[in-house]
Amino acid sequence: MTNFKRQLISVIAAGTMVLNLATPALATTIVISGNGSNSDSEVDVELENETEVVQTNVADIKNDIDVDSDTGNNDAEDNTGGDVSIDTGDATSTVTVSNNVNTNAASVDCCEAGGDVDVLVEGNGTHSDNNVWLDRKSEIDIEQLNFADVDNDVDVDSDTGGNDAEDNTGGSVEIKTGKADTTVTLSTKANSNMAMVGNASSNGGSLSARILGNGSNSDNEIDLELENNVWLDQINVLDLENDVDVDSDTGDNDAEDNTGGSVLIDTGDVDTDVTVDNMVNFNAADVDCGCLLDDIMAKISGNGTDSDNEIELEVEGETDVEQENYCGAEGPGIQSGNRGSDCETDVDVDSDTGNNDAEDNTGDPGDDPTVETGDVDNNVEVNNSGNVNAFGVDLDDLDWPDFSGFSFSFTFDLQDLLDLLNG
Repeated sequence: MTNFKRQLISVIAAGTMVLNLATPALATTIVISGNGSNSDSEVDVELENETEVVQTNVADIKNDIDVDSDTGNNDAEDNTGGDVSIDTGDATSTVTVSNNVNTNAASVDCCEAGGDVDVLVEGNGTHSDNNVWLDRKSEIDIEQLNFADVDNDVDVDSDTGGNDAEDNTGGSVEIKTGKADTTVTLSTKANSNMAMVGNASSNGGSLSARILGNGSNSDNEIDLELENNVWLDQINVLDLENDVDVDSDTGDNDAEDNTGGSVLIDTGDVDTDVTVDNMVNFNAADVDCGCLLDDIMAKISGNGTDSDNEIELEVEGETDVEQENYCGAEGPGIQSGNRGSDCETDVDVDSDTGNNDAEDNTGDPGDDPTVETGDVDNNVEVNNSGNVNAFGVDLDDLDWPDFSGFSFSFTFDLQDLLDLLNG
């Protein structure tokens, strides 16, 4: 008996990118104090913090698997004087293809960079001119792109049939085939982006701007401009094609033109299981940079007669989040020429225990030819899940699929995340 088993495991962990950026808190203190009369004091401070993260994964995977399991196609013909028997072994084929590709994870701390700002113009002489100008800008630009081209082509032919026992004389003729079992499992998990920018527990810092106790006819001005911008783009483009062709055959047996004994054709069962599981295109983002400043205190007090005192504060925060998934639709190309995306699953299963012939046989009176076919059991399951965008919700409450053990919780520790991604 021949037992052919072929198992192919293709696990490609391509392009896993993890980034953790934590900017230390900055404290800004500006003091103009104790300058003499008619003095001219000016402080001009420009603080700029730019963080640009670009994570790009491109995976081009093609799995071409051709399995041919054959214990059939046997001939026993033109024999004289005894029993004829063809008894084939089972044909078992197992194919497993697993593709896990393209994961981006970024953790950027934006709020701690806010720090504390303390500006004080105090105790300067008469007719002094005191100016403080502070411009602090924080910009975070995160771009997470995944492009995956996955092509799985599986062709399995399991055959125990196609046997011939013909033109035999003098005894019983028996064709008995083994079972044909085929199991094909395709699993594709592709394209996930996770980004955490800031968090609710971060300290955004405090602002204190004070003009106190300056002399008469002094000109005092504090001009503050604080800006925090976050741009987040998460884009997934997938071209996925699954083509599964399974041909399982225990039939097509011929027992014809035999003389002198009983004739029996007994085929084995055909059992085919095809499972296609596609989990693709997930975006998750948690952006909390509303903590640019937790406490603001502005005070003008105790300045001399005819003094001119002004505090001008401008605080601006802008968040722009774009989440896009493309599977089976036109989408942007990450590389030149990659402009379209397609998601297609094609499963073709042909299971056969029939097409057996027992004809023109001559035996003992009352001894009829017998054809007994096995059962056919086909089980095809296709699961598609994907194209999920999550923003501004509690990510822990989402029912995420099991994406290769990848946790979509944004309470992760970076080391834990690395351990999960590395299996």
